[in-house]
Amino acid sequence: GAICPKKGKGAGLVLPYCDTAAMNEHLKEISLAVDPGAHAVLILDQAGWHTTPKLTVPANITLLFLPSKAPELNPVENIWQTVCSLRSGRWPARLGCRPR
Repeated sequence: GAICPKKGKGAGLVLPYCDTAAMNEHLKEISLAVDPGAHAVLILDQAGWHTTPKLTVPANITLLFLPSKAPELNPVENIWQTVCSLRSGRWPARLGCRPR
């Protein structure tokens, strides 16, 4: 998903895979949520589906990449840390949560 905290807007899709096709669909969805005449800057980690040259980035979106191996800079990673600490032991390890 993507959010604009200032405007309280967001866009997101629930898809079965994280791959180039899914990312292209997500970029289209985000582009539609951007106000006319505005421009979105997406902050992304360097997952393969974010960095592939096969992406079609709409004209009203710029991709800004976080440094590699810096999960502390990725807000999504921080959310997962919080969720996992609250749910530790109740979610399967395949979701990335480990018992405390």
